[in-house]
Amino acid sequence: TAIVQTNFKRMLAYSTISHMGFVLLGLLSGVVEGGSQATGMAYGSSLFYMVIYVLTTLVTFGMIMLLSHRGFECENISDLKGLNRRSPLMAALLMLSMFSLAGIPPLAGFYAKLAVLQAVIGAGYVWLAVFAVLMSLIGAFYYLRVVKVAYFDEPEGESGPIDTGVLTNGLMTVNGLLVLVLGILPGGLMTMCISVIRQSLQF
Repeated sequence: TAIVQTNFKRMLAYSTISHMGFVLLGLLSGVVEGGSQATGMAYGSSLFYMVIYVLTTLVTFGMIMLLSHRGFECENISDLKGLNRRSPLMAALLMLSMFSLAGIPPLAGFYAKLAVLQAVIGAGYVWLAVFAVLMSLIGAFYYLRVVKVAYFDEPEGESGPIDTGVLTNGLMTVNGLLVLVLGILPGGLMTMCISVIRQSLQF
């Protein structure tokens, strides 16, 4: 499972299972509700969750690939030790993506989880929503562990600065800021997702 993984990429792969679980919860809520309004909201929350998950993982894997090209391998979580000292920007983007995946406000991942949980509660599955929250709290551990390693652990081996380039830094920053902005102002994207679902289902 993701919680015991020391391989960073494998941890992210395993954690995908829990995120797809949230997507399925939204779909389940839509099936149970049956009404056009509630179903559109439930399916829309699942679509919103998938969009946010893709945007967030783009930040994470983009950072991994970028650092690998600069000679900084991110195979294991321990490889990230002292990243903040070598590249404060990459460390900040890593923290942003990990917090979003963990569902910490005010990032987009928080609102995505909240939207799905509201749909689940609306369908009458309060116990399932409580279970999902508990699993999210447990799951937050392995994301916060990565941030702890990057910011508070001493670097191993080479500890010089990592030059990632101005253009690349700009693109990565825009992606990271998008995750933040969509958490603070999620209404537009959420409305778009619900609209797409209703049109596709001819509601």
